[in-house]
Amino acid sequence: MDAMHVDVSAPLHGLPGADLVAEGLEDLRAGRDTVAAALVSTAASRLRFSGLDVPRRDDGQRPSHRLYELLAERHGVSAHSRYNALIGRIVSFAHAAERARTR
Repeated sequence: MDAMHVDVSAPLHGLPGADLVAEGLEDLRAGRDTVAAALVSTAASRLRFSGLDVPRRDDGQRPSHRLYELLAERHGVSAHSRYNALIGRIVSFAHAAERARTR
């Protein structure tokens, strides 16, 4: 199995947010509607550019909107700050993955 397919352990293991990305990739492949899956879907283009095989979702909903909905259901008024924190984590991961890819 390709290390970039499901398991981000090989070159990306130590990157910030790798655990969340791995969880999101697994959830997407299993068809689970989770915060991690929505987060990875939100950053799918950038993650694909970094070499990750991110499954496509065809549910007709924007992943960023679904992410916020899931957070609002779970965290109510603190959803906005949690959303921003998660977006920051995925951006950090993508940036680090892009740098690792070019080394």
